Amino acid sequence: MKTYERQIFKILDRLKTEVHYNSKWLRKLGFIEIGRMADLFGWHEFSSRENVKRRIVEGRRVSLREVLYPLMQGYDSVAVKADLELGGTDQKFNLLAGRTIQKHYGQAPQDIMTMALLEGLDGRKMSSSWGNVVNITDEPSEMFGKIMSLRDELIQKYFLLCTQLSPVETEMIQKGSSSPRSFKARLAREIVSLYHGSRAAAAAEKNFESKFGKTKGDIVPDYTLNKKPGTYEIVPILVEGKLAKSNSEARRKIAEGAVEVGGTKITDAQAKVKLAKGVLIRLGKRFLKII
Repeated sequence: MKTYERQIFKILDRLKTEVHYNSKWLRKLGFIEIGRMADLFGWHEFSSRENVKRRIVEGRRVSLREVLYPLMQGYDSVAVKADLELGGTDQKFNLLAGRTIQKHYGQAPQDIMTMALLEGLDGRKMSSSWGNVVNITDEPSEMFGKIMSLRDELIQKYFLLCTQLSPVETEMIQKGSSSPRSFKARLAREIVSLYHGSRAAAAAEKNFESKFGKTKGDIVPDYTLNKKPGTYEIVPILVEGKLAKSNSEARRKIAEGAVEVGGTKITDAQAKVKLAKGVLIRLGKRFLKII
């Protein structure tokens, strides 16, 4: 819970916010009460949800815990007497379940507000295990660097969902940008400023430019590795050079398109690369120089 609080109180006023542990009321629910709530819904309503239906068609497992989850989330609305519940578009069924359960308990049904889902930096579903997330508790330089690795086609959506600028303002900024990179840099400044302030955003941009805004010869590497000229497997090099913590992480980063050797993107984890003195290897926003 403390982790969530550190994030949410970057946005909400702590003095105006109540924090509840739903275990306080869920542990008191008995089987009969849960059964009565379950009677309010049909299996077809649950199984017709896109992410559930897809797994059923593909023969993948859907746990009974998932069936019960909307009941528990809906009962949360009863316990706090919710007027409004927020959630992503994938939560619509659960939010509506809250309305149904509130009416069952004689309460006025809550309003609901759904928001578009935000893809991760690489266009896939945002997941910490894939390393494609930007945490609002990230340090300014880390946050700026992550946003600068965002796929170009997602810049507009990130402006819309992650900044306080209007679509009209975003369009004007895009027209005034000399390249997708400068457009993305403005996005990074806006987001970092939102959570850390404009001074921190300016410092983060300066730090980023000191590493990535110069010519290849001016780049200051994060790590160096002494290797004789020759051909080497890329995965062990990434681990030995401290760009990746493990072989599995190295392979994952290669699959994500985050690795370059001498300016050439590496897409095959089995690849062998030619190394010599001065060659730069990049993984994300970090560099390794062969010496």
